[in-house]
Amino acid sequence: MTAEIITIGDEILIGQIIDTNSAWMAQQLNQLGIELVQVSSVADKAEAISRAFELAITRADIILCTGGLGPTKDDVTKQTLAKYFDTFLRRDDGVLQHVTDIFRKFNKPMLEVNNKQADVLANAEVLHNETGTAPGMWIHEKEKIYVILPGVPSEMKYLMTNEVLPRLQRLSGMQAIVHQSMLTAGIGESFLAEMLEGIEAALPPHIHLAYLPKYGQVRLRLTGIGEDKESLQEEVSMYTLRIMSIAQPYVVDVGDILLEQKILDMMKADELSLVTAESCTGGYIGHLLTSLPGSSAVYKGGAVSYSNELKVKLLGVKPETLEKFGAVSEQVALEMALGAQKEFQADYSVAVTGIAGPDGGTVEKPVGTVWIAVAGKQGVKAKLFNFGKVRIPNIERSAANALVMLFYLLKDELLEETANSDRS
Repeated sequence: MTAEIITIGDEILIGQIIDTNSAWMAQQLNQLGIELVQVSSVADKAEAISRAFELAITRADIILCTGGLGPTKDDVTKQTLAKYFDTFLRRDDGVLQHVTDIFRKFNKPMLEVNNKQADVLANAEVLHNETGTAPGMWIHEKEKIYVILPGVPSEMKYLMTNEVLPRLQRLSGMQAIVHQSMLTAGIGESFLAEMLEGIEAALPPHIHLAYLPKYGQVRLRLTGIGEDKESLQEEVSMYTLRIMSIAQPYVVDVGDILLEQKILDMMKADELSLVTAESCTGGYIGHLLTSLPGSSAVYKGGAVSYSNELKVKLLGVKPETLEKFGAVSEQVALEMALGAQKEFQADYSVAVTGIAGPDGGTVEKPVGTVWIAVAGKQGVKAKLFNFGKVRIPNIERSAANALVMLFYLLKDELLEETANSDRS
């Protein structure tokens, strides 16, 4: 069983809003074993909507459409679909009463334009929208299923959860879809692919391996499609273990876990603390950490020491070190890391200093030059990176690689502590 999502709205095409609906819907469909084959965004124009539906029925069994169901003139979805299905709009008494009750509840006048919210396709089954005024519609014609939903995320999710997904679940012809992800760090996509070439060639046709690279990391995802979910899960798990045994030095964890979450989990388990000292990243590493729930159990905070003055005052970097080597140097990165660890009394620290760009570079230290240092219980390490010329990617790459360095230092020290404990 296959599906396509069509999102309608000029606001999506001009970048005014981000289409989060499709991502959420895709996750729900996947859990039911429905394969998503296409996501399309089209303008609030009749010809664009009609064309999108004409193409969708050539690719998918189920077409889910969101957006364009408002009562104003710029929302043309219902009128267009009435023509597409060669039907007409009828005013549904139940929907009209629901809309009237909402306006009465909020003590607002009911305008004629609001009455149009109760107009539904004559060939559709109405899906009750408890959270808003625009109803959903379910149409089953010519062996295809059409689901028409409002674009407001909360309303779409309510209708999907309470009306659409239960109906889809009862359909026949469903296949099981199983995913298993693994996060790797510190190895490039091409090197990882070469390492896994043999096992990838041995995969059966119904199991596929995907590479999802991100700065300093590659997420591997095995996807299996079959009739029996339990046996498929066992088969995917077997190949997951084989991949992990080959790529073991670079495997962070199994699942959709973030690298920063894994670091926090490891440190929390051993009651370790972490601080940051950031220059060119401007607090971005701290942001990544604190965006995760429970980070306060590990992350104490940090310093955004953008200026040399604050590097000296907050982190104890020696003025003579700055004078001799410059702010973007191995020596300063090491002193920043050790200074943060000492001044903020933490077990581990991360320090970043570099030239994010677009200006500030020299011949010796061009834009994209970044030094990263990590300090732990047993010492401190620093590494030079040479990124590109664009500011935001440089900041993101710096933060990502700092987390990779921290993960491996933490992993090595914890393994050594375990080995020493076993020997004693």
